[in-house]
Amino acid sequence: MSDDHTRVQEFFGARAADWDSRFPDDGPAYAAAVTELGLREGDRVLDAGCGTGRALPPLRAAVGRSGVVLGADLTPAMLEAAVRAGRDREGQLLLADVAALPLRSESLDAVFGAGLIAHLPRPEANLRELARVVRPGGTLALFHPIGRAALAARQGRQITPDDLRAEPNLRPLLAGSGWRMTSYADEDARFLALAVRED
Repeated sequence: MSDDHTRVQEFFGARAADWDSRFPDDGPAYAAAVTELGLREGDRVLDAGCGTGRALPPLRAAVGRSGVVLGADLTPAMLEAAVRAGRDREGQLLLADVAALPLRSESLDAVFGAGLIAHLPRPEANLRELARVVRPGGTLALFHPIGRAALAARQGRQITPDDLRAEPNLRPLLAGSGWRMTSYADEDARFLALAVRED
């Protein structure tokens, strides 16, 4: 396992048990972001880096019982917390690296990634792997329940020009990974970038 993987597992593993209680009011923001993905009954969707599975209930509601909901995460403790919260009933949980997903090419309609981009060790290659598993015309949502400035303030740091989530950085990163950005919002109450899988 790479050093990057070990760091991610250590960071999230140490925080898994109380993750949901630290952010108890994020549910409506997750539900609103899922709505913007435009999912339909019967669609197949992946929550990439699903953590404790907070997106799984709105994703399941969007695709219905005939749809497929998958949650993939690298950190066993996060998936265990998702099971304790009962979210495994909303989708299948996979212990998997989003850099090498155990999924067929073009097998999904959409990918949802909450807080994902900052933790990707090789962003362009990792986003290309997400594009691989989504059909042409499928969608990607990169989400965070608060915007970049609010998150930086919470963490006691400044936003830097090289922040991957800044629109001038994210748009070409997505384009180089098989995605075309269709909308971008960076507000105090949310960060949401939507993209479509190119043919």
